[in-house]
Amino acid sequence: MFVDAIERVDTFTRPMHSIVRLYGHDAVVPGTATLFFVNQEGYAITCKHVAELIDQADTIHQHHRSFQGAHRDILRNKNYTHLLSQLENKFKLSADTIIRVRNSFIGCVDQYTKIAIESHPTQDLAILHFEGYNRLLYRSYATFLGDSSLVKAGRSLCRLGYPFPEFNNFHYNPSKDDIEWVATGRTTSPRFPTDGIITRLISEKSGITGIEMSTPGLRGQSGGPLFDPKGLVYGMQSSTRHLHMGFDIEDREVMVNGRKSRVSNYPFLNVGQCVHVDVIKTFLLEKGVKFYEG
Repeated sequence: MFVDAIERVDTFTRPMHSIVRLYGHDAVVPGTATLFFVNQEGYAITCKHVAELIDQADTIHQHHRSFQGAHRDILRNKNYTHLLSQLENKFKLSADTIIRVRNSFIGCVDQYTKIAIESHPTQDLAILHFEGYNRLLYRSYATFLGDSSLVKAGRSLCRLGYPFPEFNNFHYNPSKDDIEWVATGRTTSPRFPTDGIITRLISEKSGITGIEMSTPGLRGQSGGPLFDPKGLVYGMQSSTRHLHMGFDIEDREVMVNGRKSRVSNYPFLNVGQCVHVDVIKTFLLEKGVKFYEG
């Protein structure tokens, strides 16, 4: 049903590769997110929580460099352990604190000097504008659904994104105590579509803002388009909700691999939550960004 639509949507949907380092570790943690372009002028949209990772990357790095400078000053102090603990408290560093983020935008533009970000005040939506490029690398742009009355429960839709970070062109450089992109290794991650039906529309005081799907959005699909069999965009994947089903089992005896075991199970239904097409179009209009309807 979605074969031709996926090929169409793939021409303007792109992955963002990220590598992250946590305080006290030299392991490199890869991650992905998704964005898609809305015109031929370098404008794309993604989730606000993805845009924040882009916007905060330099701030996170400068914060850690300030810590490194202060750390060097106490290395030979006889009270090093105590002073280090004070520094960690001052800079709010713990084992799960992100100290470095590097992002790479695959197949978007040949180069850029800046990514301008406009974040929606209430919804998980942001506009990205790549500036300073010479050549666009994406081949088309989204066409949004013109008649939002077609967004109804039971309609089959599909999402496209990059949930599985299979790229490995990165490493930790001990001489610089930093994580880096490298010229070797795999530079791509596979696209991954997921289909489902609309289950409910999500409303707030301002009106309908979201679309709930019967299947979950996967990590890394955040920011990817939600589209119909023609490739018309109905919304954008944002998050996954976990609905408690109430079919709980507690301490029940069952056979597991030929042996009796006592198990408990608390099942949840995982559903996708997408930003509604009208929210996207209204925000693009407010910011003067050209887009297309069909």
